[in-house]
Amino acid sequence: MNRLTKAAIVALALTTTAAPLAAQAQDRHDRREWRQDRHDDRRDDREDRREWRQDRRDDRREWRQDRRDDRHDYHRERRHDRWDRNNRDWWRNRSDFRDYRGARHGYWYAPGHGYYRVEPRYYGYRWRQGAYLPSAYRSYYVEDPYYYGLRPAPRGYRYVYAGNDILLIALASGLIASVLHDIY
Repeated sequence: MNRLTKAAIVALALTTTAAPLAAQAQDRHDRREWRQDRHDDRRDDREDRREWRQDRRDDRREWRQDRRDDRHDYHRERRHDRWDRNNRDWWRNRSDFRDYRGARHGYWYAPGHGYYRVEPRYYGYRWRQGAYLPSAYRSYYVEDPYYYGLRPAPRGYRYVYAGNDILLIALASGLIASVLHDIY
């Protein structure tokens, strides 16, 4: 064999063994880059989620603050437009009293609901805390307790009209928690 043939065989042997090694090295390098890219993607995702959470927190804070501001504005506006025990004509020009024509024997008037018939035993009745309001009279809810200077009713309770009184009752049982006498 001459030298040229030997050199060609050696070159061929080197290329056949070197090519897979080079490909394997390239493959390792590609996998390493892929892992790094994936790691970077995860890091970017985490940062995006962190920013998203922060944005949501900020949005919630702004929303709560807006609600507080709205509530304060509402109460500030409504202060001058409230029920006044010393003013006998406080109810005049209120839309929920447009059907009111004064006291009628055998009937109660509930603003926004109109007149409704009452059993004779309850006409002129003096409600007291701890008593129970009959179920027939529990549906005449006070739409705007703020107008009367009342706090919002607790969960499970509601203000209702009963004659000239406003009662805070438990919805489930009708138990009277408090009484505001002689409103109109």
